[in-house]
Order: sequence, then structure tokens, then C-alpha cells
Amino acid sequence: MEHRQLGRTGVSVSKLCLGAMMFGAWGTTDHDESIRIIHRALEAGINFIDTADIYSQGESEVIVGKALAGGKRDNVVLATKVWGQMGDDPNRGGVSRRWIIQEVESSLRRLGTDWIDLYQVHRYEPGIDIEETLGALTDLVHQGKIRYIGTSAFPASAIVEAQWAARDRRLQRFVTEQPPYSILARGIEADVLPTCRRHGMGVISWSPLSGGWLSGRYRKQGDVPTPMSEARRRLADRYDLALPANQRKLDAADQLGQLADEAGIPLIQLAIAFAANHPAVTAPIIGPRTMEHLESQLPAADIVLDQAVLARIDEIVPPGVNLNPADGGWVNPDLEPAARRR
Repeated sequence: MEHRQLGRTGVSVSKLCLGAMMFGAWGTTDHDESIRIIHRALEAGINFIDTADIYSQGESEVIVGKALAGGKRDNVVLATKVWGQMGDDPNRGGVSRRWIIQEVESSLRRLGTDWIDLYQVHRYEPGIDIEETLGALTDLVHQGKIRYIGTSAFPASAIVEAQWAARDRRLQRFVTEQPPYSILARGIEADVLPTCRRHGMGVISWSPLSGGWLSGRYRKQGDVPTPMSEARRRLADRYDLALPANQRKLDAADQLGQLADEAGIPLIQLAIAFAANHPAVTAPIIGPRTMEHLESQLPAADIVLDQAVLARIDEIVPPGVNLNPADGGWVNPDLEPAARRR
């Protein structure tokens, strides 16, 4: 599998990153099966694994740790995240110095490793001083517990602010960003991706299948669309077909399915290849729940989309557009009524 440089770090990572969110209670509950999926990904040439403390409340990290035991850890670029609420105590979450210093130890223990290659802030917290977060992460780098730091779903303005704070205070800078990116959610093309390129940051984009919308299952069947599962109902703003934004996604997914058929490429692979095709993207994250999912996604690493296909995609979903704003990964609190009205 092709490898790419992770931003300006000099670290080489595979063109696809294995996301571990679906290993554990949120997806595949059988640890042995999850481990087999991870080992198959490693055999296929993937050397980059991404997880988070919040995934199944730490169970995903435990599974990844088991899979990398026995000598596999040294050859893997291992990434995890901090921010999600890990208990009822309000201080067991967020990106305060207090929590970061405490939680990194738990992640190291669950992962069964002495160091984390890439430690990421899972979401932007506008009410927390970025210098506090960077200061804590810098200390962990100096202690050898983490190698690099990154962000996830940060708006472009916050990325720039963090870069400036790191420069001015001589702190470790964020070297990666992990935004949502798919054919149906292209908003980051307008600001986040150019900002990352300007600051030499690697981009590990998530949800190239747009939460399953580009899996091939969401196709119009006469006048009856593909029904939602119970799990999708919990995220109604992103899946409820009664909403106009999701109807637009269904229309686009159906057209993209037809395009994939014409191009002779499975829609799953076309969608992942699209994300990998952007020059600012280092590695899209694939998040298989089953071995079948993994095997259907791996061939995307070898697909290069021609200009005609890319042009047709642009006609279906214009560049820089999120068909549904709920797919943007971060909701700006300044747009909430309480922030706009007196």
C-alpha cells in the first residue's frame, strides 16, 4: 500500500488509516473478531490506527492494545484522542490540563504501550484557553508519553489560533487535523483543508462513507427510500428522511450510485478514493465493523479517479458544500439562540 508523509513530521503512514470506533460495545463486541480485522488490515499494508478513549468507554483502546501485543506495536503509528466524557464527574472529560494529564495515563494503560504516536484533541472547546491545552500536551511530549499532537473537527479559525499560540509561547504545535470529509460533506474544502496545507498539517479525514450514506444501501427504490435502522434514528438530524437536508443526501447518494455503476467501481470504493484524492488529505479513515466491510474498503487504496468522474461528482455535490450542515462535525455555539439574542 502507498505511504504518505504525515504533514511535515517525517512520519510515513499508509494511504488508508484504520479507524477503531466500531470495535467494542459500539460495534463488534467479539474481541477476537475485532483483533482479526486489525491483523488483516496490518497484513494489507495499513500501518496507521486511530481510536479514542470515548469509543465504547475505553474498550476500543483495550482491543487495539491486545491486537498490537506480541511485537506488532513498533511498526504501527498509533493515534488516540482525549475530550469525551468518561464518567459522571464533570471533570472526567474536556481538554483541561487536569484531565489531559490524568487521562493519557488511562489510554496508555488500556493500549498496553509506553507511548502514543499521535494524541489528538477530539473536539474544539472555545471556552478553554488553548494555551492551557497546548501546555499540558507539550509537557507530555517532553515526558516521552506522546510523540505528536493533533486536533479533530476544529474550525479553521481555531486551527490558526492554535498555531499562533504554539509559535508565540514556544509550545508543541498541532501537526494534524481530523475532519469529517466525504462527497456529501465537502465543507472543509473551503477553509479547513487550505488552512491545513498552509500550516503543513497532515489531514486524517473521517467518515468517507458519510456515515453509511455512500455504502450503496441508500438508493431510491421506486418511491420508497431505504429505511433507517434503529441506530440511525438516534441521529435523526443526519438520517431522518423527512428532513429536506437528508432528502438532498438521498438524491445525491442515488446519483453517485449510478455514477459508480457507470464507472465500474463499487460506490464504497469510489467514495473512499474521492477522499484520498484531495491533495491536502493524508489518509482517510476507514471504520469497518466486520471483516466483510474491511475487504470491501481495502481496494479503494489502489483506485485513481479520472477527471471525468471527478467532474461529475462536482456536478452532483458542488465543492465546499455540506448537503446537511449536521454532518460538519462541529456546531458553532455562537449560532445558538442564547448567543445571538438579548
